[in-house]
Amino acid sequence: MDMVLLSRIQFAVTIGFHYFYPPLSIGLGLVLVLMEGLYLRTRNPLYHQLTRFWVRIFGLIFAFGVGTGIVMEFEFGTNWSRYARFVGDIFGSPLAAEGIFAFFLESGFLAVLLFGWERVSPRLHFFSTVMVCLGAHFSAIWIIVANSWMQTPTAYRIVETAVGPRAEITSFWGAVLNPSTGDRLVHTLLGAWQAGAFFVISVAAYYLLKRRHEAFARASIRVALAVAAVASLGQLVSGHSNAVMVAEHQPAKLAAFEGIYETGASADLTIVGWVDEENRTVRGIKIPGLLSWLVGGGTDTVIRGLDEWPASDRPPVQLTFQSYHWMVAIGMVLIALAWGGALLAWRGQLFRWRWLLWIYVLAVLLPQAANQLGWAAAEVGRQPWIVYELMRTADATSDTVTAGQVLFSLILFTVIYLALFVVFIVLLDQKVRKGPLPEDLPPVAEVR
Repeated sequence: MDMVLLSRIQFAVTIGFHYFYPPLSIGLGLVLVLMEGLYLRTRNPLYHQLTRFWVRIFGLIFAFGVGTGIVMEFEFGTNWSRYARFVGDIFGSPLAAEGIFAFFLESGFLAVLLFGWERVSPRLHFFSTVMVCLGAHFSAIWIIVANSWMQTPTAYRIVETAVGPRAEITSFWGAVLNPSTGDRLVHTLLGAWQAGAFFVISVAAYYLLKRRHEAFARASIRVALAVAAVASLGQLVSGHSNAVMVAEHQPAKLAAFEGIYETGASADLTIVGWVDEENRTVRGIKIPGLLSWLVGGGTDTVIRGLDEWPASDRPPVQLTFQSYHWMVAIGMVLIALAWGGALLAWRGQLFRWRWLLWIYVLAVLLPQAANQLGWAAAEVGRQPWIVYELMRTADATSDTVTAGQVLFSLILFTVIYLALFVVFIVLLDQKVRKGPLPEDLPPVAEVR
């Protein structure tokens, strides 16, 4: 058993389960701000009902997100101690900022959001909703900063210590504003907005199919479709910007994204394909010269191929290629669903076809799949480096932890996370089946 591989699998399992919840809380937080804002603007009791129902769902998601995220921080000290020593001076800053400026903000106002309906004024409650939404977004900011520094490290110096080399920060803002932070943050947040929006759309479509809470469901879908339409189209622009950034700062990753082995101009863009790693080719549907044109604005743009790097410095091509292309394919489907649904809703035709509503019920899985695939492409495509071109993943694990110990904890974590996910689904199902409650409507005096 390979201790490094087992540790990577363990971290992938824990972050994979955890990352189901943060995108939902970020996206749903934005939807809540819009719903409660519409209530304050229009005084329509329906928007108050929407907000109160989805706040209960948000609270459930937040609780499971916190519970599933704690384990990862301990894994840095157990499985990845050499990595923790190497980057502790740099990695610790954004993690501390995440706790101080994001988690405390979100959790502090969460109590008012959940229990302050009859205890504070409507405007103060709306302010709490905005603060919770901002807290969720700030949390993403600092986590992306930390991960982006690993992808494109800047503002550091290497210092020799008694236990080996150590990276020390030379400029806090230089590390925060590293070359990949902006692109990766926007891409991640838009993916979270899609996850939250399609989650709302899925539940509302289910109500329409069951002919329950129909006014509530229609209003929920309209608000969520507005978020989904903006986020899905924005994701297309963000994805292009990310690819250009990767071409400049992580060219081996871009070569793996598209299965490019030979350096040259007029590089093809593969729509769908399969990498033949033995023969160093890609079989599939390609558009000649489009990759070069997208990256540099002309077909004469040179794209570096994997042959420029030794085999030991190349990422796993097939997994990176497929993760990236499936993410892009799902993104295009989400654009069609978001803009097609928005157009049909504007024409008053969206709620007529049951087969289409079933598609929207199942579409809740697509943003989650795209988010997971995107992370897989980004992290696998960075290999063999845990800190790009500074520290190899194989050199980052702990000296005293054995493969057997990692395997045992991997099995244990997987069982626990599966149990937690089942509990989450059961509790979510109970809340969805109950639907909006009579007390979700505001007092008559407040409406006036």
